[in-house]
Parts: sequence; C-alpha cells; structure tokens
Amino acid sequence: MVQEVDCIVIGAGVVGIAIARQFALAKQTVVVLEAADTVGSGTSSRSSEVIHAGLYHPKSSLKAQLCVRGRRLLTQYCQEKRVPYKEVGKLIVATAPDEVPMLHDLHARAVANGAGTVEFLSAAEAQQLEPALRCSGALHVHGTGIVDSRALMLAMQADAEAAGATFVLRTPFRLGRAMGTRFEVQAGVGKTPTVLRSYNLVNAAGLNAQSVAERITRMQASLVPKRYLNKGVYFALSGATPFSRLVYPTPRSDGLGIHFTLDMAGKGRFGPDDAWVEEVDYTVDPARAKDFYTAVRRYYPDLKDGTLKPAFAGIRPKIQAPGAPAADFVIQGRAQHGIRGLVNLFGIESPGLTAALAIAGEVVTMVK
Repeated sequence: MVQEVDCIVIGAGVVGIAIARQFALAKQTVVVLEAADTVGSGTSSRSSEVIHAGLYHPKSSLKAQLCVRGRRLLTQYCQEKRVPYKEVGKLIVATAPDEVPMLHDLHARAVANGAGTVEFLSAAEAQQLEPALRCSGALHVHGTGIVDSRALMLAMQADAEAAGATFVLRTPFRLGRAMGTRFEVQAGVGKTPTVLRSYNLVNAAGLNAQSVAERITRMQASLVPKRYLNKGVYFALSGATPFSRLVYPTPRSDGLGIHFTLDMAGKGRFGPDDAWVEEVDYTVDPARAKDFYTAVRRYYPDLKDGTLKPAFAGIRPKIQAPGAPAADFVIQGRAQHGIRGLVNLFGIESPGLTAALAIAGEVVTMVK
C-alpha cells in the first residue's frame, strides 16, 4: 500500500523538525523520515547550544540573513512555548593586540547585519565585567543566548504532530524517484521498503544530505557539493564557573575557536576544537585536552591543570575543503536543479540551530 502525502522531510534534526512543523501548520500532510531511533541525535544535539546574534557572516549571505531573522523567531518561540533559554550575552576577545582590528571589523559587520546591541570594550572594561578574563579588548554582544536544544526540538515536534505531521523513526531513506509533479520515495530496512508519494520532498539529512541527493532520480551530480567532515570536541569544566557570559576568541578561517559556553544549569564547558576527519566518530580523545589548556589560557590564564574532563563531540557538515574560504548555506530549489517540489539543504552547520525557524520559512516559501 502506498501512502500519499503533501510533503516528505528526510531528517529529523532541528532544521528538519522546524520544516515539518512549518508545513504542518500550513495544513499540509507531512511525513518525516529519520534513520535514528530518536529525533535530533546527530549534529543538532552536539553543539554549543548558542543562540547567535548574526555578526560572523557577510550581510549578503544566507547565514547572516537567516541567523538574524532566526534569532528573533527562536527567542519569540521559546517565550511562547516556555522552552528554556537565556540571553546571557557574549564577549568576543582579542587575546593579543594584533587581534584588536578584527574586533572593529566584526563590530562593523554586526551593525550592517542588524545583530542587535554590540559594544566595543577596552581590556579594563571587559575585565570589569568578567574579572577572570585577560584580553587586549573585546566586543560585548548583548543578544547572544543559550537554549536547551533538546527541549526546543521536542516542542517543535509536538507542534508538528499536533498539526498532523508523522515522524517515522528507524526508517532510513533509500530511493526517491521524481515523476512529473510527484515523488515516489522508498524507505526503511529489510527486503520490502515502505513506499510513499508526495508533491514535495525536502532533503534535510544533515551529514547525510549528499548521499540522499545522490539517490534522487534526475538530481544532477554536479549540483551536489562535496561533503567535508570537521570534528569538534568539548571538555567540561569541573569546579567553579569563571564567567557569567559566553567568551569567544576572535574567529579563525576554519571556525570560531575554542570558546567558553554555559549550559542551562550554569555549568561551563570549552570547545569545540576542529579536526578534519574521514568518518563520523563521536569519541573524545582525552589527550586533546592538552591543546585546550593552551588555547583557553590565552584568555583565561587561571585555568588549573586537571579541571577539563572529556564531554562530547560533534561533526560539522562542511561543504568547503580544508583551507578554503567558509561556504554559505546551500538551499537548492527548482530554480537551481529544475526538479519541481524538491529542496536540498547542504552545509547546514552553525548557525543552523539559531536559523532553524527562518530556514523552515524559506523552504516552505520556496516550494510554494
């Protein structure tokens, strides 16, 4: 028996859930296919859980536009649904005098992007806010926050299901056939797949988005960007928490650097670092703590030996090669690949959590 629906979403990470919710609220019948045995078990649950203000990316980029829009939508949603979140603020710090000009560049970008209140602080002013901090200057980003990502995903899933969406777990995508105005999708394990038909097909498979796209008929291989895996690990801080705000070093070409974040319980952690890897592997090598101590002591010199404990790891689904300039989000619709009703999402890394609700609006508008 073939089930007929309006939309199939592949992947139940935070972005896939947000998209399913948006379709369901628009009175569309939706099925979400997820290979894992729970929602949000991949990239979405392995992050710093930061609500970004939107100052790291060029104004013209999707990352900047969807982050700024997404932050407003996300904080409003958390207030309405009582999802735990806090606007704790963030200090981006220059750990040496030659990094100070970068703070001025980031400030100018924050103003251009509409990232909210961002102030330049001298070293003394920054230390007055955070006495344990050592720096040559800082940006105080007031609108940055933290969110309970698990609670957020469960709230959005509940919304989607209340509006009629169905989440099917332990059911990996196998094949998608584009047939005129419809798609026929095979999913599941075993010899007899589950078969569904839909008018719209959204590939929000995160780390597996490329392999999903390659199994959709008529999808041109040349339009599927190569996937590069970048692993980041986190170490939890034992003992007293030194900062009341998030603390980030100035960004690098391949990431935001090893930063300090808080969870909703007020516990501190440092990370992520970055390493280019060939396979998805979430183990944390305790030996990597050595590099953490060196990096963190550039802005928190009082970090004591033995206080960093392995926490967890995440994998960034990057679409640029090591050493290449940072790539923007890729949201492909019919205008790019010529297939009616198909949307592919590639390279949805940070700030994907912040931008999730804005990305969902973009996708639903695109298929309409």
